[in-house]
Amino acid sequence: MFNPISKNPILWTDGYKLCHKDQYPAKTNWVYETWTPRMSRIQGIGHVVFFGLQGALAEMTNSFKTFFFDQPEDVVVEEYEEAIREVFAHTNANFAQTHSSSHIRALHRLGYLPIKIKALREGSLVPVGVPMFTIENTHPDFFWLPGYLETQLSAYIWSPMTAATIADSYKRVLMHYAAISGDVEKVRTQAGDFSMRGMGSPETAYRTAGGHLLSFSVSATLPVRTYLKAFYEARADVLMYTPSTEHSVMCSYGEQEVEAFRHLITEVYPSGNISIVSDTYDLWNVVDNVLPQLKDVIMARSGKVVIRPDSGDPVQIICGDRDADRETVRKGIVERLFEIFGGEVNAKGYRELDSHIGVVYGDSITVERAGKICQGLVDKGFASTNAILGVGSYTYQYVTRDTFGFALKGTAEEVDGQFKAIQKRPATDTGNFKKSQKGMVAVVFRDNDYRLIDNLNPESIQDLEEDNLLKDFYRDGEFVFTNNFEEIRNRLTTESNRVYGK
Repeated sequence: MFNPISKNPILWTDGYKLCHKDQYPAKTNWVYETWTPRMSRIQGIGHVVFFGLQGALAEMTNSFKTFFFDQPEDVVVEEYEEAIREVFAHTNANFAQTHSSSHIRALHRLGYLPIKIKALREGSLVPVGVPMFTIENTHPDFFWLPGYLETQLSAYIWSPMTAATIADSYKRVLMHYAAISGDVEKVRTQAGDFSMRGMGSPETAYRTAGGHLLSFSVSATLPVRTYLKAFYEARADVLMYTPSTEHSVMCSYGEQEVEAFRHLITEVYPSGNISIVSDTYDLWNVVDNVLPQLKDVIMARSGKVVIRPDSGDPVQIICGDRDADRETVRKGIVERLFEIFGGEVNAKGYRELDSHIGVVYGDSITVERAGKICQGLVDKGFASTNAILGVGSYTYQYVTRDTFGFALKGTAEEVDGQFKAIQKRPATDTGNFKKSQKGMVAVVFRDNDYRLIDNLNPESIQDLEEDNLLKDFYRDGEFVFTNNFEEIRNRLTTESNRVYGK
């Protein structure tokens, strides 16, 4: 019989977190930790987008309310005790038998998460090594909670921050070439999120898509819409997407592609935009033989027919393969579509496809390939915005928490009423990658960037209160302030221009 996984969030953690409360020094009553991107494994990126904490805290708060605080006390405590007994029975039987669950019972009776989080504004572009937020307990009995929540928080937020940072890189590349050859306003819709089916879970997919949508307006990840509306006050138009076919649809018509295309653009979608995957059999046959037969129909429609190649080398398919024997392949799809359907030369002297026809490519796109596609089009005299790109899991799943070295680490404690600055600094960590901050921290804006000041204590940090950009964000289960999604988008645009220039 199927036994559903417990959704009790007190169990959504690393196993060793169950032990840590007993390991702290006696009379510990306060623990303070910082969240920081400690490094960058992507060349050219030294700043990381702060995004996703608000959504994470909203999801965690809802989860604790529904599956912990609103459940019977004995039920949630028994689940915790069962985990202790079963997990540690064979490695430390004494701990498994004697460990007390009184702190879990006490948390349930308290009725909220007794933590305080101070944070920057989401959408900030933060240098590697500078903390984005801090977390501490607000009740002395729950000093163990900031560290206990590390696993959940990390799992919620590293992916959207990573995605938002990489999406910003895409946007900067596309903006660079659009400024040379076309209309920069088209960049907002030039890169779509196609990643959901390749992500680690539906939840990861919508959080990641939220990061993508900070820089663009197109996503196929449908649940991101409700995620952003629920937790970030996003408007109904937070994303857009074009009706699109898939290979199984195209296969259902057989190889009579002229009639398949005709049916789709006259009967199913007689107007508006429609994206048609076009390499189910032979892309170049579609370009050379199918589309010319339908030119008059396409040009008479109100809307755009978007041709979607889905395999091969995207740079060569879009821009052409100079070594190919076939003329169409040498020219590439953009040039051939221009020959068939025409277009115009824009004010910057670059050719743009007629508004009735377009191209989208969504297979194995990377930031580097996006740059090569744009450069290839510009070199041929075409605006870079002639090609729309689908950014998938090859970009957003092919990363880890260590891409930017995210970590939540303890830097200060209070034991028996005495403040203590603490620091992790492994002697074997020759690059200081894992070295943490020390003491309490502040983040100030100086010399046109965010700067860290650490080794502070409860008294000295007060001297920086006015300049400290880490502001009270969440306290005892409630938000002190929230970030509006449109404001976050605008903030990131401003921040990216500040760091990298327009």
